[in-house]
Order: sequence, then C-alpha cells, then structure tokens
Amino acid sequence: MKLSEIAQLIGAKFDGSDREITSMNTLSEANENEVSFVANAKYIKEISSSNAAAIICDKSTKDKVSTDRVALVVDAPYWQMAVLSAKFAPALEDVSSPKAIIGEGSMVSAKAELANGAVIGKNCNIMAGVYVGSNAIVGDNTILYPNVVIYRDCKVGSSCIIHAGTVIGSDGFGFASNKMGIHKKIYHIGNVVIEDDVEIGSNTSIDRAVFTSTYIKKGSRLDNLIQVGHNCEIGEYSVIAGQAGLAGSSKIGRSNVFGAQSGVAGHLEIAPFNTFAARTGVTKTIKESGKTFAGFPFMEHRTWLKIQGKLARLIK
Repeated sequence: MKLSEIAQLIGAKFDGSDREITSMNTLSEANENEVSFVANAKYIKEISSSNAAAIICDKSTKDKVSTDRVALVVDAPYWQMAVLSAKFAPALEDVSSPKAIIGEGSMVSAKAELANGAVIGKNCNIMAGVYVGSNAIVGDNTILYPNVVIYRDCKVGSSCIIHAGTVIGSDGFGFASNKMGIHKKIYHIGNVVIEDDVEIGSNTSIDRAVFTSTYIKKGSRLDNLIQVGHNCEIGEYSVIAGQAGLAGSSKIGRSNVFGAQSGVAGHLEIAPFNTFAARTGVTKTIKESGKTFAGFPFMEHRTWLKIQGKLARLIK
C-alpha cells in the first residue's frame, strides 16, 4: 500500500513524500519499507532508533518521531494498528504458488492435504487428516500424526514429532478494544518457527506471531494440552508438562522445566535452568538461574513448603 493510502485508511494527516509500504512490524524490527506503531509508554524509547518508514502514534508521542520518519497521528494507535493489520494479512492459501514439494522417501497419506507452496523434507511421515498450509516448511525425518495442522508460512525443523490434533500457527489472542468495549481483531502476519529435534504432544496450540516469529528452540519437549501465546520464545531443551500456558511475548531461557498447569504471564523473561513446580504462576521476570519455584504468585520452592506446613498446622 501507498503511505498516503494508509494515512487515509486510519484517519491520519499526511503531507509528506509518498512511498510504497510492504508490511507492518515492531519498532525494533521494522525496516525502511514498513510501518510500525507505538501504543505503550514503555516502547517510546525505541522510537528514535526505529528504521520504520512511518510510525502510528498519538499527539503525546508525535514529537519523538524523527524528521526523517513519518508520524501518523491518530487518537487510538493500537486500534488503528488493528485496522491496518487486516490489509497486510496474507490470503489464507496462496493458490498462485506451485504444487507442494515432497522429499524423497517421505510417506504422505492420501487423506492428508498439502497446500500450494508447502515443502515436505525427506523421510517424513505425514499421516491422515494432516494439513500443511501454503509456503509452510517441514524438515527431514519429521512425523506429523493424524489431524496435525500447520498454518501457512510456518516452519517445522528436522527430526521433530508432532502428535495428533496439535495446531501450529493459529492467530494469537490479540485484539484492540475501544472505549465502548468493542473489540477489533489484530491479524497476525508473523509465523511459528519450530527448530530441530522438538517433540510436541497432542492437542497443543502454538500461536503465530503478530509480527516476526514465535520460536520453539531445538531439543524442547512439550506435553499435551499446552498453550503457547503469540511471539513467545521457548529456549533450547526446555520441558513443559501438560495444561501449562504461556502468555504472549514471554521469553523462556534454555533448559527450563515447567510442571503441569503452570503459567507464565505475558512479556516476561525467564533466565535459563530454572524449575517450576506444578501450578506455579510466574508473574515477574526472573533473572536468576538454577532456582526451583512454586505457588501463585510464585516464590522459591522451599519458602512455599514452609508456608504450606504452617497453614496445615493452623487447621489442626
């Protein structure tokens, strides 16, 4: 879209030189052909270093946008970002792409469906009911059990195992809300990247990123019935037990272990090599490594055990 068209769509004043905009992105990741936005005070510091061609902002932040960038000033930047996201969302299937490519030695069930542009590596086993979307890539020696769904543009590495009913790349739980309580969908134009030697249990959902990618790093093990929110990053060799949930944009360091029904709030960072007991609720960033935590809100496991002991004595 032309920048002038974007300005008209979101109701922003525009009087600069026009140019073609190819996509949307975050302030830190955007290039000179992309548009970004700022709707939260904690990201204002990223405006000055952003390479975005234009930034959707409000009156209070427009002066932070440098003169070589275009400030698209609106009353509700987050809402207008959601409006614009629909225009940059790709088609559900890319019918113009060539037929799917299947690597040597791979077995693909006649009841599986591979969209145009999909690529299946060598020696894979793609079972009945599997759907692999447009331009999605599956590496060598990977097994997709029945009814696994890989949405378009997502990437699954080599030597992975994904069990029945798991969905990779659905839209995250993202929307903008206005003063009247009406919700506007944010279209997620990123993807999911699953690295090599990852095993994912059945009926797990891993959401695609709003922009860029949701990452499941190599060697990770995810159980059944897990929810991974958009833009999360799960570090190498991490282990997550059943019914756990990670809210969007949380970054989990290498070799963390999460017990069943544990949860992580959004936009947190967790240092490597920590352990979380079942039902632990992580509400703050953790910078230390080698710790064991429990409880909600979370605390060190030893402290939690002492509290549970004292509570038990109170009711005797």
